[in-house]
Amino acid sequence: MTLIIAALLLAASTGASSVPTAENFAACNAEARDAVKRPTADSPAASPIMKDSQRADEARRGDASRTDDAQLTGIDPDGAKNPAYQAAYRSCMRKSGF
Repeated sequence: MTLIIAALLLAASTGASSVPTAENFAACNAEARDAVKRPTADSPAASPIMKDSQRADEARRGDASRTDDAQLTGIDPDGAKNPAYQAAYRSCMRKSGF
């Protein structure tokens, strides 16, 4: 019984955080920047969806502060103007558990 409780406590303490950190934002911005600059087999550029294009247009107009996608929290403001960057950033956040 003690072993089961210890395992549950360990699993709870090492589980992924449900709130991204500054490190997550920095890592996903770097990954998105790289994916847009040099797509490779290991890091392909993600395919933007229609909402990415709409949000990129809003960002270019200066409306980047309001986004309807929580996976874009922490995105670089300049990157937010590029639909492919947004898609790569969202993909990275998803892979990170957010």
